[in-house]
Amino acid sequence: MKINSRKYKNKYRIPSARLKNWDYGSNAAYFVTICTKQRKHFFGEIVDEKMQLNALGEIAEREWIKSVALRPDMNLELGEFTVMPNHFHGIMIIGKNDYNMGYCRDAMHCVSTTATINQFGPQSKNLSSILRGYKSAVTTQANKMGHVNFAWQPRFYDIIIRNAESFERIQNYIFDNPSNWKGDKFYS
Repeated sequence: MKINSRKYKNKYRIPSARLKNWDYGSNAAYFVTICTKQRKHFFGEIVDEKMQLNALGEIAEREWIKSVALRPDMNLELGEFTVMPNHFHGIMIIGKNDYNMGYCRDAMHCVSTTATINQFGPQSKNLSSILRGYKSAVTTQANKMGHVNFAWQPRFYDIIIRNAESFERIQNYIFDNPSNWKGDKFYS
């Protein structure tokens, strides 16, 4: 469906948060954050600085782990991840595969040899398609469990991890997230 830009005067167009000249199917490590709609607590609670997953939180964790097995052709690897009461943090590593044209010396040293502009349109075999599948799987399970009010925010946050130092810092941030919950920007 094409939106008539004259009719809406680009009023409802939200600029992409994605890096314009990066191919998000490139073999690289990505730090992602996905929030529940209105940051409602659906996945459990923090008790004594530890995340206590409820049934839906366990599903959110299990579906993330399944991402690798569901997409063997993308050569995926998981880094550190955590399910929090109202959001999820994780590192997804997309390895060299038949869908990207880059190379990796290791998980922290990946270079894309494609310089395609990230365009709006069908997304497959890239970070967006992985996260769309993950969000859909969790939502489907939530609905089956009777969580009819469950929803994700429409977008996600991402950072392309460019070096070993950043990778280590982000892993530590994710690991420490439950113990830092009360100071977290997603705490509510």
